Amino acid sequence: MTHIRRRLVIVVRADPVICGHSGEARNLAEVALTRGFSDVRLLTWPIATLQAAGLPLKPLDRLLPYSAGITVERPEAVGDYRVPDGRHQAGLTGRLVELLAEPVPTICLSMYLSPHTSVVVDAVGAARAAGFAPNVHTIAKAVGSDVTNVIKSCLREGRFGAATVLFTTFLANDEVVAVSEYTRQEIVASAEQVDAQCGTTFAEQCRRRVTVSYPPIDSAAFLDLDPAHVDAALAHRGLERDRYILFLSRVTPAKGIYDLVSAFGQMRCRSRVKLVVAGTGPVLEHVRAMAAEDDRVVFLTDVDDQEKPLLMRGCAAYALPTKPEPDFVETFGIALAEKMLAGGGPIITTMTGGTLEAVGDTAVIVEPGNIAGLAAAVDRVVLDMTAAERQDLELRARARAMSFDRVAVFDSLFPQRAPAVGAR
Repeated sequence: MTHIRRRLVIVVRADPVICGHSGEARNLAEVALTRGFSDVRLLTWPIATLQAAGLPLKPLDRLLPYSAGITVERPEAVGDYRVPDGRHQAGLTGRLVELLAEPVPTICLSMYLSPHTSVVVDAVGAARAAGFAPNVHTIAKAVGSDVTNVIKSCLREGRFGAATVLFTTFLANDEVVAVSEYTRQEIVASAEQVDAQCGTTFAEQCRRRVTVSYPPIDSAAFLDLDPAHVDAALAHRGLERDRYILFLSRVTPAKGIYDLVSAFGQMRCRSRVKLVVAGTGPVLEHVRAMAAEDDRVVFLTDVDDQEKPLLMRGCAAYALPTKPEPDFVETFGIALAEKMLAGGGPIITTMTGGTLEAVGDTAVIVEPGNIAGLAAAVDRVVLDMTAAERQDLELRARARAMSFDRVAVFDSLFPQRAPAVGAR
């Protein structure tokens, strides 16, 4: 048996889920192999469970392989039909206890507080109570949906008990981080509301302890793209360079897809460029019906991770007119940073949530929900912007996005030190 020096366990919704944070987990896992971790594991959900949940998934036959040394585990449910909820979570928790029982220094990162951080906290507590004395250091990373979906829904509905459970679970970890400064501020603001209702002290703890760790991106996958590969990918899709506007994201109202399709009908440039909607999501079929009479709108539902940067590189403009919705606010915008690395036409987006933390001053900004303004911005980019202006935006965007490279993010999140035993 190979001796394991250090182990990294990431509890997350991993591939095949179409989610930037599943890519985060992959990138952190890959860098870990170069930083002294001899065993890296992603604990995630059975594929059948993900399918049953209705989550948007990548084509199963085209998932990128992980490097040797990275193991993806999908524990089966524990119990039978008489346990309607929690069976799969019990499987994840039980498997993590088994790993913690081994005498291996371990860092355990959970992404998405609900339920993945609960898995980690419960497993560590069980392992210690059983006398295993795990050598473990825990990190909980709050991503966008933790605040915009889970915490805020608790606050809207007056369910302060559920919010209290989430905050206590979050703060029970050795380290607590947020995916962006915007997310950090939202965590503190939500904690203040819970404190006001319950007399708790979550806000002070969050202000003091929560730090920011931006999403790690594999920049090498987006840089120095072979022009021949770009042209071949576009030809396969019936597209031409600089002859399409690209929307590549989940097809949901919060990503601004309705606004973009409506704006495209008003654009002067529509005779020159197509609108390519690449992705899947809950409103895909409704958007298809909305654009059924427009042969200039193209839908791609099977774009994989290898094709994504090629489509980004060849577009005339990339539009992500994200807007705040009750169940989601863009807390960073991983796709924006990926597009900044890939190059191609300028980015058009909004100042929603944490998007400016991604793009800075390297994108064209429009007001969320302003359809006429969105149409005018795309027309300006496609029809009026000079080649020099486009190149300036492209170069500055790429330079900015390099700060999100996965190696730099990993080294900041996991300094080269041994994990503490029972740190808290």
